[in-house]
Amino acid sequence: MKNPISNLLKVFESRIRLGIMSALMVNDTVDFNALKELLGLTDGNLASHLKALEQQEIILVSKQFIGRKPSTTYKATDRGRDLFRKQLAALEKLINNQ
Repeated sequence: MKNPISNLLKVFESRIRLGIMSALMVNDTVDFNALKELLGLTDGNLASHLKALEQQEIILVSKQFIGRKPSTTYKATDRGRDLFRKQLAALEKLINNQ
């Protein structure tokens, strides 16, 4: 019998990463402060999870200045969207015991 959790991806183990990807799946881009507020995280905690997702090429980071203030936005890559959809399908399968 196949292990029912074998299709779950380690990169999405964290509820924080699930939250980040959920926000990016329904928005083209989301800025750092919006993610921080949405997920109720500290700067450091959010930054470490974003870095992990960026290293896996799941998200793209864009840095720019708006006026004199730096702004960092995030976008899910095509690969990231595909992997997250696979994660959701694996979770549905696990929940439905299939």
